[in-house]
Amino acid sequence: MLTLTELGPYIEARFTRAAFRLETLQAYDVTSDGSDFGRYLAGETEPTSERKAPWLAQLAAEHARGLHRHRVRVVTAPVTDYTRYECEWGYAPNAAAGEDIRVLDLTAGEVDSPLVGYTSGDFWLITDHSGYDYPIVMHYSPGGQFLGADEAPETPHRYREIRDLAWQAAEPFEQWWAQNPQLHRDSWRVA
Repeated sequence: MLTLTELGPYIEARFTRAAFRLETLQAYDVTSDGSDFGRYLAGETEPTSERKAPWLAQLAAEHARGLHRHRVRVVTAPVTDYTRYECEWGYAPNAAAGEDIRVLDLTAGEVDSPLVGYTSGDFWLITDHSGYDYPIVMHYSPGGQFLGADEAPETPHRYREIRDLAWQAAEPFEQWWAQNPQLHRDSWRVA
């Protein structure tokens, strides 16, 4: 199983064409956020620049080199404060820097989701320059703590299929975010 410190280099070594991420949890308890989630809930105006700026520079550089980093974020009801935080302080600046993000909104409880029957949870699908895909299954505790990641035991075909179905069913983040102003922090009261 890959640790968090091993996962980044593993992905970067294979990411020479595309990197896709499926996010299905409604909250993550990860150290890479630093104290930003708490700062967001406290009403701070922006993420910690020292943490966020290098990531945005990396996304912009990847985009300029023609690498395709994309993700589908599954959103369910009730929409969590963490999901709001990810959208406002994560996805909005990431999309502006070149990451292609879509949202699969299941808040209405649609049963025709492309993920019906899919039980593997979060994953990465990394594509190298030859077109070979490396599926990486992410493991989290019930509280959203990262436990590790594994190369998927199945062939990449199943993960490509889930990626493609989710991508087709999801809508571009910017469009979804603009259509859901009730989720923006300035429209809800911080307790």
